[in-house]
Amino acid sequence: MTEQRQQLYFNLIDELLKCPNGQEPEVLEAHPELIDSGFVETMLQVATMFAHEGNQDGAKFLFFVARELAKQLGLYPEVSNSEVVNKE
Repeated sequence: MTEQRQQLYFNLIDELLKCPNGQEPEVLEAHPELIDSGFVETMLQVATMFAHEGNQDGAKFLFFVARELAKQLGLYPEVSNSEVVNKE
């Protein structure tokens, strides 16, 4: 990942954190070229940093959005209820 792309990820994360509640999908849809596994990874890094700094709300928000994006990108395998039952 280039330093320039990393900066674009940080800018998009900042935009997400500053946008009005409920506007997150529009912000993400405006930057489809940045929505990839690198962006999800960067969000998780920033969320972890926030958690260590005591910004629990920011950390929870970023973890939530990262998880949703990972699901949409196929990076976060869905576990069906039947799979959970079979493993018990």
